[in-house]
Amino acid sequence: MTFTLATWNINSVRLRKNLVMDLMREEGPDVLCLQECKSPVDKMPTDEFAELGYPHFVANGQKGYNGVAIFSKTPIVEVGRYEFAGLDHARHIAGQLENGVTIHNFYVPAGGDEPHREKNIKFAQKLDYLTDMRDHFAADTPTKSILVGDLNIAPREDDVWDHKKMLKVVSHTPIEVEHLAEVQAAGKWVDVTRQDIADGLLYSWWSYRAKDWDAADKGRRLDHIWATPDISEAAHSSRILRHVRGWEQPSDHAPVFASFDL
Repeated sequence: MTFTLATWNINSVRLRKNLVMDLMREEGPDVLCLQECKSPVDKMPTDEFAELGYPHFVANGQKGYNGVAIFSKTPIVEVGRYEFAGLDHARHIAGQLENGVTIHNFYVPAGGDEPHREKNIKFAQKLDYLTDMRDHFAADTPTKSILVGDLNIAPREDDVWDHKKMLKVVSHTPIEVEHLAEVQAAGKWVDVTRQDIADGLLYSWWSYRAKDWDAADKGRRLDHIWATPDISEAAHSSRILRHVRGWEQPSDHAPVFASFDL
């Protein structure tokens, strides 16, 4: 059985519910994971999504900030929500599908503008969050699991438009890349996107600040799909829907897709 999963930082699920619905109609992933929903769960447009074939969901929301949700065509049950780094933010939700696959949906803190722990508390919180993720997966090694989300780090040189220029920019600094690598190693996670698309520049985020984001193309791959080794070889057909970044009133992120034969 094949199922397709997508992850997308929607930057307000209520403001951009029509974009979510367009993606559901046009692409129809079996599972859609959203981040930065910026909404309490009871205010999310769950009824509208159910009418399009997504009656099942698990979500962790809060007013105006953060928020994660997983919408599914088939039943899904909540199996956890983590509050790392003592932030008390809605940044994680985990759900299990009927086939036994657990999906972790994360929204890692962005980290502010200055990559210094002492000068920037948001950057310190980001590093602490990643450390807690590492320790969690080291203590309880996951199996038959997929981790997705806006991890707010572009780890590889070809995950950013200019590696050298980005080395001191939050999201691509060596210390962030190191912390993310430790998270990945702790859970033995396989980067599914780069397993499928091994080489070449690859982005999922383009800044709103660019007058013409498409022409400038100064992107970063901040959004990820990982899988545990016991199911990573079942993954295929990875892709990033770049054109969605050009939809009317878009998120600054594009959806990332992968399929699994499980």
